[in-house]
Amino acid sequence: MKVEVNGKSLELVQGDITEMETDCIVNAANEQLILGAGVAGAIRKKGGPTIQEECNKLAPIKVGEAVITGAGSLKTKHVIHAVGPRMGEGQEEEKLRSATLNSLRLAEKYNLRSISFPAISTGVFGFPVDRCAKVMLSAALEYLRGPTGIERVVFCLFGEESFRTFKEVLSELTSR
Repeated sequence: MKVEVNGKSLELVQGDITEMETDCIVNAANEQLILGAGVAGAIRKKGGPTIQEECNKLAPIKVGEAVITGAGSLKTKHVIHAVGPRMGEGQEEEKLRSATLNSLRLAEKYNLRSISFPAISTGVFGFPVDRCAKVMLSAALEYLRGPTGIERVVFCLFGEESFRTFKEVLSELTSR
């Protein structure tokens, strides 16, 4: 699914974020920037050890913050590591919104034109997919409506259920 916003595109795809060829991909990171399981583990496995080595020099960061590294042997140029909230820690939606917007701002700072996001915090951090979709998509739409050099925002979703949920939420948000 693809929508146009202010001459830019926001897309939903189902697949493996490590295969994306956008200028950068976003890693659903932890505060210590340790590439363990889930999205981070896949990035470590396919991208090689240099990504973790760069992360080690940048850690720790706070929930809602984002940092950028190279992409090792991935198809993309950079990895933005954004720390989303753990369900139950409080102010989860605000923190997830910050992680999304800080990732977009960082891409902008590095003159990147395209970015791919996963569904941040929906794995081991336990954040509900429907709430994640509403927060992240709303933040991305708002960002694209403003002045930006980012031309393409992709949400690369792992699994049919996440894809379907994001599609329903995007349809709802853009039909208003």
